[in-house]
Amino acid sequence: MRIRDALESDAAALADLTGRPHDVVVDLVHDRSVRVAVRGPETRGSNGESREEQTTTAGDEHSGSDSDADSGDHSDADSGDIVVGFLAFDAGSEVVNVTDFGGTEEAVRRLFEEPRRFAERERMDVDVVVPNDDEDRIRIVEAAGFEAYGAGPRFDGGDTTRFRLDIGE
Repeated sequence: MRIRDALESDAAALADLTGRPHDVVVDLVHDRSVRVAVRGPETRGSNGESREEQTTTAGDEHSGSDSDADSGDHSDADSGDIVVGFLAFDAGSEVVNVTDFGGTEEAVRRLFEEPRRFAERERMDVDVVVPNDDEDRIRIVEAAGFEAYGAGPRFDGGDTTRFRLDIGE
């Protein structure tokens, strides 16, 4: 699995992951910093076993395979990449806000490293708001080091919790 910037050509896969209309996802890719976790084309190793191509983008410090990425595969026909997760974020004056994320648990955990690195460079904290009834997302956010610090805004009629990863200072 590798992490790269989202492309407009990823919009169909992101729309599938989020359940949102294609146009909304295209706007997300244009308006936010969006990273995707992808599995690339398969290649054969020296022992003949199939292994994932381990090319990386600039700034990607990680490579490897994602054994649980078979659920939720979304191909980008242009590159052959299979999108297994995404994360969108933007930076305010004092905090980096994760505005959306989804995909396999392993992919999302890796993707949370992206806003963390940005926040560390800029000496900012990272915030994310999660619906209270979404136990899977809460577990992933907490596993990434975030701590609940208060109620978030109501979203689609439901309560949310604001989580923060303290990095600044």
